[in-house]
Amino acid sequence: MNRIEALAQLTGEGLPYELVEIEALGRRVRAFANAPVNLRALFEAGRSDLPFIVYEDERLSFEQAWALSQRLAAAMVADYGVEKGDRVAISMRNYPEWILGFMAATSIGAIAVAMNALWQPHEMEYGLKDSGAKLLLADQERLDRLAACEAQPAGLSVIAVRATKPLAPGVRSYDEVMAGAGAAPPTREVAPDDDAIMLYTSGSTGHPKGAVSTHRNIMSALMSWELDAQAGMLAGFAPVVGGPQPAALLSIPLFHVSGLHVSLLQSFRAQRRLVCMYKWDPAQAVEIIEREKITGFNGPPAVTGDLVEIARREGRDLSSLVAVGGGGASRAPEQVRAIDKAFPNAAPNTGWGMTETNAIGTSIAGADYLEHPASSGRVSGVLDIRIVDEDGVAQPANTRGELQIRGASIMRGYWNRPDANAETFVDGWMRTGDVAYVDEDGFVYIVDRIKDLVIRGGENIGCGAVEAALLEHPDVLEVSVYGVPDARLGEEVGATIYARAPIDEDELRAFLAPRLARFEIPRYVHFAGEPLPRIASGKILKRQLRDEAAARWG
Repeated sequence: MNRIEALAQLTGEGLPYELVEIEALGRRVRAFANAPVNLRALFEAGRSDLPFIVYEDERLSFEQAWALSQRLAAAMVADYGVEKGDRVAISMRNYPEWILGFMAATSIGAIAVAMNALWQPHEMEYGLKDSGAKLLLADQERLDRLAACEAQPAGLSVIAVRATKPLAPGVRSYDEVMAGAGAAPPTREVAPDDDAIMLYTSGSTGHPKGAVSTHRNIMSALMSWELDAQAGMLAGFAPVVGGPQPAALLSIPLFHVSGLHVSLLQSFRAQRRLVCMYKWDPAQAVEIIEREKITGFNGPPAVTGDLVEIARREGRDLSSLVAVGGGGASRAPEQVRAIDKAFPNAAPNTGWGMTETNAIGTSIAGADYLEHPASSGRVSGVLDIRIVDEDGVAQPANTRGELQIRGASIMRGYWNRPDANAETFVDGWMRTGDVAYVDEDGFVYIVDRIKDLVIRGGENIGCGAVEAALLEHPDVLEVSVYGVPDARLGEEVGATIYARAPIDEDELRAFLAPRLARFEIPRYVHFAGEPLPRIASGKILKRQLRDEAAARWG
């Protein structure tokens, strides 16, 4: 049985993964007839006494997490007046409170704004103001950054999570809020096409955009992964997974769709234990995998590469792993083969997706991945893709062009950005900004980007924003920012600068520190002795500078 036959066998009328054609958000899409209607239904259906959240020595069952989230939801309504459609921002490390806050907000019809916890004060201020957040849940690091904002967002209430310093006036601690909360919030009707989440994604220029997705968008992605996994097992190209309660290691920040969707939200239907890390530490990760018998692990190439290296070097027992997933950036083919050798029971897998697609798009696993290690896989069974040229004409197999995608998991649109929506959506298709080709067997290969981005360890970095920060320096006359290949992170940020006077690199990085997040500050800097090369239109010839940088530092 091949994959197409397996998908057909799983999606027929009356079956758990039955697909029906509907209209949602003004688009004709294939949707799951039996999907939970909203995230609240997903959470409620997952209630059980099985362990769910593990963080250091703290443990919560699915039932305990549900009860705590509903107490927090009750406080959101009673104490903070959170209404359906209000934005509740979450900005913290991967603490249990992140998950509880997300469950609470989305279960009462609010929009959970998963803020990038690496943002500096001015970026945080922008996100809070742009989203119009009514309530913020933040840990001490983020509270410090909030206090450093030039102007506090108007009308914002704050709940402090695990605070270690005296609280600012009007800020209440999480423990205080929970102590006075009722058992449950009032029941609200939340439709599948109501907004559920907002995640900010960096564009090639300007401020990040808030990508807004509905409950149906999210559920479509979750069910799609299940369907693809079942089809893989049925067709024999993915391993059959069974046994005791599965357990996943959460090493990716929850403000990424890889952490939020792939690791957290998939855990409810799978009844999977989720072990949270404060931050990525490969030595600690190995200890957790051994102690907690972790079965699944997902991370960008830098993270999975760290795990492969430590497994080789120390010979640790990582035999509990049955799946090592990827995402956020392409793995080098040699790492795909190394994963297969390093973990005796684990099948490597990866996929391509975006914040705007709710992380779903293409996927590949097991033998298929080993045979096509440079591929991002085949398109999900409920999505459509096409490759088009500059005129929007669909291209045949093995021809490069822009990858476009459509389907039920594609976001509703960008928050208050009709201009960006008009640019992104064309005749029902979403422009991805990725250059790709599809071979005759349906395998997708991402080969370049149209958008001016650096993808560093899964973080999208807009080159324009970094260039703008550099040009604020009084001695910088011209600058071009690009990606430099990096074995661990996929890419590092590089910059070529033409300056009026010599600039010390350390001084330049100190200048950038308050203007950019740490991961955005260029690791590689080259000072040119003459104006930067330009094309006929006057634009800087970035491709030449990027190629020179790869030769210089690669």
